[in-house]
Amino acid sequence: MFDIKSLLEAVGYLGIFGIIFAETGLLLGFFLPGDSLLFTAGILAAQGFFNIYLLMFVMLAAAIIGDSVGYNIGRKLGPKVFSKEESLLFKKSHIDKAQAFYAKHGPKTIIIARFVPIIRTFAPTLAGVAKMDYKTFLFYNVVGAFLWVVGITLLGYFLGKVVPNAEHYILPGVAIIILLSISPYIKKVITDKTLREKIYENLKLTWNKLLKK
Repeated sequence: MFDIKSLLEAVGYLGIFGIIFAETGLLLGFFLPGDSLLFTAGILAAQGFFNIYLLMFVMLAAAIIGDSVGYNIGRKLGPKVFSKEESLLFKKSHIDKAQAFYAKHGPKTIIIARFVPIIRTFAPTLAGVAKMDYKTFLFYNVVGAFLWVVGITLLGYFLGKVVPNAEHYILPGVAIIILLSISPYIKKVITDKTLREKIYENLKLTWNKLLKK
């Protein structure tokens, strides 16, 4: 099983910066463990492994710089991002989902997307593609990064302070964070009959393809 606690202990501040930067700024970083990393790092800070203030500064810097890089990728590459062919690590469907999310929520997507896995990787790129005013983007970028980093990291930190052996609760804590992150999708699946039917058809097609192999 992937042990994020051991990973953070091994990579330290520099590694944490790199992981958050990649997840928020590089299109191929969508699979990286953003929420769980912040939560676990907070617990480790409570145990004295990290300095909580330095930790949050490093993660805030990574999140803000990462989103700015993503914005510039979208601004400079534009349509090339959308025409990129499917590959093992790149899925055009992720771009499409983020585009729909952005169209629905507008500039505040940059804040909301921080708490939605995958979407947070692609939202800043879409802001660049849409040529959002950079000052406006930077404002939402900083606010979203602050709420995301400070909120989830301090949640882990305070849990580590008040709960004995808090590291034993990392997996349940991460599971709750992920559940909260995807709850909008769950609600939509429950309430949208057309979407349920589409998911069912996709699962049916996938199952039939597996049976034919």
